Amino acid sequence: MRLRHTLLDVTPLRSSPAFRRLWIGQSLSSLGSQMTLVAVLAQVWQSTRSTTWTGAVGLAQAVPVIAIGLFAGSVVDRVDRRRFYLLTTAGQAACSLVLALQGFLAPLPAAGVLALVAVQSCFVAGGGPASRTFVPHLLPGHRLAAGLTLNRIAFQGAMLAGPALGGLLAGGLGVGGCYLIDALTFAAAFHGALGLPRMRPGDEPARPGVRGVLDGLAFLVRTPVIRGALLTDLAATVLAMPVSLFPVVDAERFGGDPRTLGLFLTAVAVGGVAASVLSGTFTRLPRHGPVMLAGAAAWGAALALFGVAHDPWASLACLAVAGAADTVSVVSRGTVVRTHTPSELLGRVGAAEQIVGQAGPDIGNLRAGLVAGATSASAALVSGGLLCLGAVALVGATTAGLRRSPAPAAGTSTGP
Repeated sequence: MRLRHTLLDVTPLRSSPAFRRLWIGQSLSSLGSQMTLVAVLAQVWQSTRSTTWTGAVGLAQAVPVIAIGLFAGSVVDRVDRRRFYLLTTAGQAACSLVLALQGFLAPLPAAGVLALVAVQSCFVAGGGPASRTFVPHLLPGHRLAAGLTLNRIAFQGAMLAGPALGGLLAGGLGVGGCYLIDALTFAAAFHGALGLPRMRPGDEPARPGVRGVLDGLAFLVRTPVIRGALLTDLAATVLAMPVSLFPVVDAERFGGDPRTLGLFLTAVAVGGVAASVLSGTFTRLPRHGPVMLAGAAAWGAALALFGVAHDPWASLACLAVAGAADTVSVVSRGTVVRTHTPSELLGRVGAAEQIVGQAGPDIGNLRAGLVAGATSASAALVSGGLLCLGAVALVGATTAGLRRSPAPAAGTSTGP
């Protein structure tokens, strides 16, 4: 019994057929998206041989999400969320089909490929907030953390397997074949959402245009628990993101061995998967706010230790702990946010969460690179980790509701 309560809680997959279908469809779609990212990078590199152009792929993905995310979230809070999600999923699939056609028939120049990626990201900007509203509708409150953990482990699995599969398929079938398989995985996501019930935003749909966006921002500002949760995420990503420093750390400490460099990201992912498998240790705890703060603090501490670790195994252990802490923080933050957000605002709050998740790591990697350029990689890592610890402590000290944030009672639902 004790071991069962330690492991990943798969009850949502057994108890909710709708959640199970949605989870399978979105898991396959996430895998396809990771495969397409590799194909896009390969195609852009082959046509340009320029790291500037390959770097622009990230911008093509991020800018639409950041630019229109809040407006898309406001639309989500005005319409049937299921129907809107189906529309955006169909739009993403159509973009993948166009990418496949050009890959098979007449490859576009790099600018054309990035334009298609940007259009697809516009649909992601709407589909992401809509998708974030589903779990609170489908699961009772005491199963919310378990459902979010299942989503998290599906994402981690896609991050681990998707790039490898994408590389194999792009090398064997060409980039067109990789894009086509991605389009087919969107069909699985579409099917998974097709059987969902109608999901109206509630009795108070968002006001149209800018007014709806401002209402959502006002809610974020005046709700300390939500504001503190998003600030905690920003503290972890903006202040302590380490990925841009991995090549220089590998070069300075381990002779630039590509095998060591590859293991850095793998160690983070392995730690995250391990935390998901053992997620019963934290998803069943009575208060998710303190768990989130502890996870974010552990992320900062682990990366500060990585900054001073010179043994390869100690370095990988620090990164694995950081990956585990990240999963604990992300799942707990999602539970806190959805538990404390009214149904009619889930789209806009989900959009804000998506923007923070998209922009925070990019800004954090830029910060780390600039600090390392002015000082050293170790200084950037240690200072970032310590700043993260200080910021998380400040958020916790000034947000009493976050420290006391309770888990939903058994039998309750966060949806309407």
